[in-house]
Amino acid sequence: MFHILVVEDDTNARKLMKAVLERAEYSVLTASNAEEALQLLDTNHIDLILLDIMMPGMDGYALTGELRAAGNTLPILMVTAKQLPADKRKGFLSGTDDYMTKPVDTEEMLLRIKALLRRSRIISERKLTIGAVELEYDSLTVTRGEDHQTLPQKEFYLLYKLLSYPDKIFTRIQLMDEIWGMESESGDTTVNVHINRLRRRFECYPEFELVSVRGLGYKAVKKA
Repeated sequence: MFHILVVEDDTNARKLMKAVLERAEYSVLTASNAEEALQLLDTNHIDLILLDIMMPGMDGYALTGELRAAGNTLPILMVTAKQLPADKRKGFLSGTDDYMTKPVDTEEMLLRIKALLRRSRIISERKLTIGAVELEYDSLTVTRGEDHQTLPQKEFYLLYKLLSYPDKIFTRIQLMDEIWGMESESGDTTVNVHINRLRRRFECYPEFELVSVRGLGYKAVKKA
């Protein structure tokens, strides 16, 4: 599942985009301004940003420029009511990958997102390698030599998340929100249960370890 961040200050537009993307089976996080977006980017795996230009404070141009200056190459699709060629030029010069004007045709939006993900080669690169261990995102599989395991979806996403950010501590709430969703009725003990299952599955793997950080949450430690 791909993770999309919608940055839009209009509440109705934000809700509509979220609903359309979730129906298309994307995982969606939302922010109402650039500051919220930067915080979410610091703590979540994001594959693409759907970005409004006209926002209070830092606008979409400035946010895009800041991300590119920091070396962030995530695909960005700008969405705006501005329709002049000069506005589009400004968007592309700031570092956006694509540009749509409002009112947004949601079918076109989905096609553009699919094309951006394809062009950025995210689909073909959904693989994580830790020593002799390979995680294949699209097939939910973990392979080490002759050992080949297909994991339940949530277990795989949890493992992939932790191993994507080795030594980074994630709280149970962070993991619940991203993997199970903010609306999930599961308690944060669900994370504990899945962590324990993963530990049992991979207790013989010397390449990594899932570590509990007392009072905070969990992190993955790479040993290979």
